[in-house]
Amino acid sequence: MTMSNQCASDHFDVVVIGGGPSGATAADDLARAGRKVALLDRAGRIKPCGGAIPPRLIRDFSIPDELIVARVDCARIVSPSGRHVDMPVDGSYVGMVDRDEFDEWLRERAASSGAHRFTGTYERFEREGDGTPRIIYKNADGKEASIVARLVIGADGALSKVARDTIRGGDRMSYVFAYHEIVKAPETQDVDYAPARCDVYYRGTLSPDFYAWVFPHGKTMSIGTGSANKGFSLKGSVAELRRDAGFASLETIRKEGAPIPLKPLKRWDNGRDVLLAGDAAGVVAPASGEGIYYAMLGGRLAAEAVEACLVTNDARALQLARKKFMKDHGRVFFILGIMQRFWYRTDGLRERFVSMCADKDVQRLTWQAYTEKKLVRADPLAHVKIFFKDMAHLLGLVKPA
Repeated sequence: MTMSNQCASDHFDVVVIGGGPSGATAADDLARAGRKVALLDRAGRIKPCGGAIPPRLIRDFSIPDELIVARVDCARIVSPSGRHVDMPVDGSYVGMVDRDEFDEWLRERAASSGAHRFTGTYERFEREGDGTPRIIYKNADGKEASIVARLVIGADGALSKVARDTIRGGDRMSYVFAYHEIVKAPETQDVDYAPARCDVYYRGTLSPDFYAWVFPHGKTMSIGTGSANKGFSLKGSVAELRRDAGFASLETIRKEGAPIPLKPLKRWDNGRDVLLAGDAAGVVAPASGEGIYYAMLGGRLAAEAVEACLVTNDARALQLARKKFMKDHGRVFFILGIMQRFWYRTDGLRERFVSMCADKDVQRLTWQAYTEKKLVRADPLAHVKIFFKDMAHLLGLVKPA
């Protein structure tokens, strides 16, 4: 349900700007809590994304089976020299979703919970005479309209305009630019493709500082890459990957590109009435670029912080979202950031990194951490073994297999 602009003069408890997984989750949670919520989102926007979601997300956010277009049971890691390392997901799986259908379902769920949907593009932040936020946006007709609310959640993606307008340091986001093409999956066995396997390529020609991928989506697949190097041709990289993998002739359904943040901002709120969530706050995992789970978690934490602020009328409650997120996931983000800065620098290091991925202890702990979204502490001996193996690769004491 998309609300007409006749509702725009109403006062809301909260306006959520951005209807991706983070914003839609925040709107849904707040609407379920009985708050009057406005959800403002641009029409027809689909984020370039591999679409991978872990089982914990499916459980925590009650995602129905019909949105899961594929269940991946293995990741194949490909080195610069073409060496393949299979990492089977023992005892679990990775769910795959199509973002066009997934995001809209989340928005509709929020609407069914009572959120009022508005279609338009955020323009600027203003205040009423009493200081209450007024959000100015352009509707589908290109005309300006506004929404007044006690509190604002900015979930408008990386390089968030809400962040730039309202948060100190909101204009300093570290990011890579991602690009992918959704193509029809091959119907024959003539190419090296498996509908239950994700392929991840670490090769400098495909990305000088990130990775490229081929992810299955049932009847389609996502082929993409990313880089922070503004002079690097992402489209050229995807064309190269499609050519090398035998996918060049497959029908292309759509093409998408967007920035993806790599580090959480130091501040998510303005100390008064604005709070960031999802990509706008920078909660995409370094090294892996995984963002859907962290976006939805960020949306939920933003909703909790906003609810606390509405109840207590104390703006300090808005700080709770970042504090909780960093307490639970800051260490993982720090480790992944170090990993990306070191292992992704050269093809020689990428070869060693892929070789390290062949280790069974590395695979087991990696998948346990991914599927449950927490560092595994149950097997300290395995962590010690991995530490010494990592050091051996780092120092060049182990040759890539």
